[in-house]
Amino acid sequence: MKAKSIKGKSASEVKAALEKSMTDGFAPTVAIVFLEADIAHEEICSVLSEKGIQIFGASSGSNFTDGEIEANSVVVLLLEIKQEYFQLRLATAEKGTIKDFAEEIGRAGLAAFRKPAFLIVSGGISVDGDEIVEGIENVCGKGTTLFGGLASDSLKMIRTYVFTNDQITDNGLIALLLDEEKISLTGKAIGGWRPVGIDHVITHSNGNILYTIDNEPALQFISRYTGVKDFFGPEISNVILSANFQLQLQRENKHPVMRTPMYANPDDFSIVFAGSLPQGSKVRLSMLPGFEVIEGALKDFAEYKNNQPEADALIMFSCAGRQVSFGPFVSDEINGIQEIWNAPLAGFFCFGEIGRVEKSTHEFHNMTCSLALLKEK
Repeated sequence: MKAKSIKGKSASEVKAALEKSMTDGFAPTVAIVFLEADIAHEEICSVLSEKGIQIFGASSGSNFTDGEIEANSVVVLLLEIKQEYFQLRLATAEKGTIKDFAEEIGRAGLAAFRKPAFLIVSGGISVDGDEIVEGIENVCGKGTTLFGGLASDSLKMIRTYVFTNDQITDNGLIALLLDEEKISLTGKAIGGWRPVGIDHVITHSNGNILYTIDNEPALQFISRYTGVKDFFGPEISNVILSANFQLQLQRENKHPVMRTPMYANPDDFSIVFAGSLPQGSKVRLSMLPGFEVIEGALKDFAEYKNNQPEADALIMFSCAGRQVSFGPFVSDEINGIQEIWNAPLAGFFCFGEIGRVEKSTHEFHNMTCSLALLKEK
C-alpha cells in the first residue's frame, strides 16, 4: 500500500496538492478526509471524485497531518489500495439507532470479507459511542478489529457529520471495510487521566444521558465540583467542556474508561455524555493531567512499535479534550507519534475515540489518543 497526506484551506489548494502527489504515478483509490465543520464539503468531494477516488469523510475541529495542527482546513490521507481489498459504506436512515447502523455495517463487512476490519466514524452530537462497538460486535463477535471516533465541530456543539462522495449524514456512520487477510489494521488507545477522591454512584441514567449522581441532579453536581455558578446560560455546554470535567467509569473485571460530557439540558439538569454511564455503576472524578501524560503516551507508543514495527499509514483519533488540556503542547504528542513510525499521518480532535486497549479488546473511550496503523500484508 502506498500512502500520502495532503492538506489545504480550500478546494483549489487541495486540488493542487492532489495533482502534485500523483505526478510520480501514485494512484490513490481511497481518501480519508477530515475537514473543518464549517467548510463546504461538496467542492472537496468534487475534486476527489473527478480522480475516481472513494471518500471516507468526517467533520472536525482542528485536524492535523504529519504533526502540523490545522484550523479552518482540510487534511486528506490518500491511500492506494487494491479495489478488492476494501469497501466503503455509509449507514443512515430517518429511523433507527446508532447501534442499528453499526449492525448494518457489521453485516456488510461479513458479506464482503471472511475476516473484516473496520475504520468507522459517526456523525451526530448525541451519539453514544458504546453502541457503535456493541453493534459491530453483535454481528461480528468480540475482538473484531475496530478503530475510529465521533466527528466534531471545534466544540461548537452544533452539528457534526460524516460523508462519502455523494452522501452526507448528521445521523449515521461512515465505514471503511478492510479485508484483514490482506490489510493489517492495528493500533492502540492511550489515555493517562487519573481519578481522585471517592466513588460516586450513577443513580439515574439512560444510556449516555446522566440525570443524577448520588441522587443529586447531574448539573448541580458538576456545578459544585467545577465552581460553575450559573449553569442555566446558553453557553453551559461550552462551560462544562472548557472546565474539563471528566468522569472515570469503574467497571467490574474490566479496566476503567473515561466519560466526557457533551452538552447539558438545564430543563431537567441532565447531561449527555459521549459514552454510556449505566445506572448503578460507580464513577470517580478525574484530575487535570500534567505534561507527563504526553511523555507517558509517547513511551507507550514507542514500546508498541515492538509489536508493530512498520506502518504504511497512520490515522489518529485524538480527543478534543486533550487539545483543551495540553494546549499547543499537544503538537508534541502528535509529532512524537508520527516520528516513531515515520509514515504519512492524518487525524483530528474528535468527540470520542474507538481503539484497542489491554487484552486486545476494542472499546469506546474519551480523553484518549487512539492510533490506527495500516499495513498491507
